[in-house]
Amino acid sequence: MIPVKGFAGQKVAVLGLGRSGLATARALRTGGAEPVCWDDNPAARETAKGEGFTCADLRKHGAFYDIASLIVSPGIPHLYPEPNPVVAAALDAGVPVDNDIGLFFRSFAGPEWNNYDTPPRVIAVTGSNGKSTTAALIHHILTEAGREAQLAGNIGRGVLDIDPGGDGSVVVLELSSYQTELARALTPDVAVFTNLSPDHLDRHGGMGGYFAAKRRLFAEGGPDRAIIGVDETEGAFLAGQMSEGPSDDRVIRISVARKLTGPGWQVFARKGFLSEYRKGRQAGSIDLRAIKGLPGAHNHQNACAAYAACRSLGLAPRVIEDALHSYPGLPHRSQIIAEADGVTYVNDSKATNVDSALKALMAFKKIRWICGGLEKEGGISALNTATGEVIKAYVIGREAAGFAMQLEADTQVCTTMSEAVAQAMEDAEAGDTVLLAPAAASFDQYDNFEQRGDDFATQVRRRLAE
Repeated sequence: MIPVKGFAGQKVAVLGLGRSGLATARALRTGGAEPVCWDDNPAARETAKGEGFTCADLRKHGAFYDIASLIVSPGIPHLYPEPNPVVAAALDAGVPVDNDIGLFFRSFAGPEWNNYDTPPRVIAVTGSNGKSTTAALIHHILTEAGREAQLAGNIGRGVLDIDPGGDGSVVVLELSSYQTELARALTPDVAVFTNLSPDHLDRHGGMGGYFAAKRRLFAEGGPDRAIIGVDETEGAFLAGQMSEGPSDDRVIRISVARKLTGPGWQVFARKGFLSEYRKGRQAGSIDLRAIKGLPGAHNHQNACAAYAACRSLGLAPRVIEDALHSYPGLPHRSQIIAEADGVTYVNDSKATNVDSALKALMAFKKIRWICGGLEKEGGISALNTATGEVIKAYVIGREAAGFAMQLEADTQVCTTMSEAVAQAMEDAEAGDTVLLAPAAASFDQYDNFEQRGDDFATQVRRRLAE
């Protein structure tokens, strides 16, 4: 646990008592603060009370009279489309609003660091797509290389629930736009920006607000190294803002769209080959095509970002390459769950938006595509540019018929996962890939994308066992 510093003897309000909220309350208490907790869910409040925390309705008038700060869980709106009433009450009372990420960065360093040969480092990864895989991949490479590493944030453990940093250790954080936008302290040693595509626009007041939330990690974080995907305009702009000139190697540009040139530091992948160039000379090369856990160009971008992050910490290219080959992949992200009779079954339930689904469709051949769910803003027409390998689409969700009408591929309305899997498996032939890449949120039928992916895997394995 990371004891929170700066609030000893003060009351600190905690809004939201899920995984991160409870971890925050514990870390505040360990640091000498008095947490005052609230969640609209009575069951969550009972869990907190069971750990000895005080719960008080923060919506009531005067609730913030003696509160030093309000700590908000990531899923709770603090600005757009409108602030949660508790957040609004805190702002009206002049109480600072923060989150667990801000508390982590103000509390992680300790006096014991003065005795370390190498101080702990923090690598923070953000972006629209690929940040979970990139963060997990960095953690895997570091662990395989014998470095002490912890994975936290949006993946792994809660950020305040990790162990204090040891000599030469590394903390790898996956950070969402919700987290980077609100954190009052952001000071990573290495910051990674994978890419940007429309997502969560209601929470950020549009695309500009969404990019601004991501940009804070770099502009306000002041990392020693900035690793930035430059295949979108926003990434190229951010790299330009962070750099003092073409040869400034504090910025490492990454791409899977083109060869990068110039006197700076670049890592790019073309036709399945990763290349590192520094000061105009090639410094490393890896054939990514045979790495089973990283299929497709989108995963090659993740590999470029992870490679660059680990190179910035001094790892050798060959050490990184060896670790890439042993990477098992993440659940629900281009995860191969079964191979039978020449048919491959892939769970990419995390492909909850059009951009991530497009990348999944471009990663495989002869696809029997299971898609659909709660459609996001902007529609799905862009998917039609990548359906050349789709033999047939099997559409699920409460609005499956409407979803199917927007697709140019051969479609079958199945509505349920059970029916979609059964039909796809019946139709599949050797060489086909049955791919779950929904391009939509899961909330019309499932609690989350993990539950949806688990259902897909269960249906496939059950039918293979029959």
